[in-house]
Amino acid sequence: MKFQLAINLERMDDSTSMEAVRDHTLEMVKMADEAGFEIVWAAEHHAIEMTIAPNPFQLMTWWATHTKNIRLGAGVVNAAYWHPINLAGEAAMIDLISDGRLEFGIGSGAYQREFDRMHPGLDQKDGWRYMQEMLPVVRALWQGDVAHDGDIWQFPTSTSCPKPVQKDVPIWVAARSPITFDYAIEQDCNIMSWPFTMPFSEAEAYRQRLDDAVAKAGKPFKRKWAMMRHSAVYETEADKQEALDAVRSVLAMFGNLMTKTGEVINGFPQKVPLESLSGNVRVDPDMLAENLMFGSPDEIIEKLRLYENIGVDSFIYYASMGLGLEAQKKSLALFIDKVMPAFHEKA
Repeated sequence: MKFQLAINLERMDDSTSMEAVRDHTLEMVKMADEAGFEIVWAAEHHAIEMTIAPNPFQLMTWWATHTKNIRLGAGVVNAAYWHPINLAGEAAMIDLISDGRLEFGIGSGAYQREFDRMHPGLDQKDGWRYMQEMLPVVRALWQGDVAHDGDIWQFPTSTSCPKPVQKDVPIWVAARSPITFDYAIEQDCNIMSWPFTMPFSEAEAYRQRLDDAVAKAGKPFKRKWAMMRHSAVYETEADKQEALDAVRSVLAMFGNLMTKTGEVINGFPQKVPLESLSGNVRVDPDMLAENLMFGSPDEIIEKLRLYENIGVDSFIYYASMGLGLEAQKKSLALFIDKVMPAFHEKA
């Protein structure tokens, strides 16, 4: 199993300066690079302080100049917010700047509140249509001149300038629903999945959807499957409680964005009552400690083995969860020093 890092510029309130968040995020990325992490992922979100990522390609350009080996992932761009020519060129420029380290992730979007501002009138549930039309067009633009006359975008003959350095840019699709697994297999893409706060059985359900999609396509799956989880490695009860308090605070804000039941004031989502959250967003402390990648180094190793056993190729360590900056670095250092060696020895 290989390891990847998802990290955001994240503020829970304005008591932390943007300069401190900036410096911390880069330090975490450099730690991951030096430790041999495979990919670092930059998200795309707009007008919220808990995920400050108006353009993932800016973040990836920044990280490219401060790292040597780690690959740079857009995890993920929201297809509905882009034009194909613009997206193809921005992504290819990153590949050029980084000497071929681009990992291109694309998805359908998460928050209706964001759609209401970035693409008024579009229902988040229809975002998949944009992703499915966008991806083949971007691939074609990377190859050379192409005209497009689709349901969503139309343009005369054009191409991507620049072109990617890589002949085969790794493409990732964020998949949870069967229709998206089917599309990822059809398009020969890598897949990333995120069970939110659901138990391990949700990951097993994703495995079944992947297997079903492969069977339906009638061809083997030769790409990678990655699984993302909020992660915190700790060795004391105090550090465990700090991690649980932090993720519950994030979930109270996340629930606001998912359900539009609270206000967002100057970029900071108000917290909704935890008891109002259910379904994919579960907040019971004991359940969170069990379901998320939370635990002592030995507990984390045991949990990761479960994912490895169902065929997960790479685990995405999701560091952004409201935890204090020093606590985030402490957790990542424990993961690097006491968890990763168990898997490197096996390899």
